[in-house]
Amino acid sequence: MNELSDNPNLREINAYKKKINWGDIPTIYHLAMSSISDLDGILTHGFDSAFKQLLDQHNWNLDALNDDAISVDKIKLNNKPKISLYHNISEQNYELHCYPMINDERVLQAQLNNPLCSFIKWTPETMQMLFRLNALIPFIVYTLRQGDKADYALIRYANQRVDELIQLLGESFDIIGIKGYSIAEFCKEVYRKHLQPTDGDEKPDNMET
Repeated sequence: MNELSDNPNLREINAYKKKINWGDIPTIYHLAMSSISDLDGILTHGFDSAFKQLLDQHNWNLDALNDDAISVDKIKLNNKPKISLYHNISEQNYELHCYPMINDERVLQAQLNNPLCSFIKWTPETMQMLFRLNALIPFIVYTLRQGDKADYALIRYANQRVDELIQLLGESFDIIGIKGYSIAEFCKEVYRKHLQPTDGDEKPDNMET
């Protein structure tokens, strides 16, 4: 593989990374890549992730959603459950958080059989964080300082996959708002505030494409 395609998948990015580094993959790349790889299979993993729990309609409060269906297996909703999302960025990790909405306010506490809540049971400890990308933040800083084309491609891929999962949520939920920096926005902000461009550096302006 001499060059990356315009929209490479994770396997292509990894193959290109190995090629340009003669098979020597930095640990920081491997950590970020492994976490992003897990994100690829979030809906097909055997374990019950928070993302899959959110989409489980058996936990939806049909009365609150003005449902006309008799059986949960044949749901026909008049209203989608309302949620808000938050891009949570720490020193090490990126996380996507989710909150149910009641009276247009996000709910921070646990809920059980609340007639106003779209979910029969909501436990923040197990349901609020939909997924995490471990070590992504130091990898972004590393990439902006000295990364190669494969590193930038991996960050763009992560941003794209998160966007796709948010779009998937939008098919089932009424997303009232999304707060916090997206991965692409975070890259641009770090670059703007802390890094000085030099000739030949790849700028993060196209991180979303």
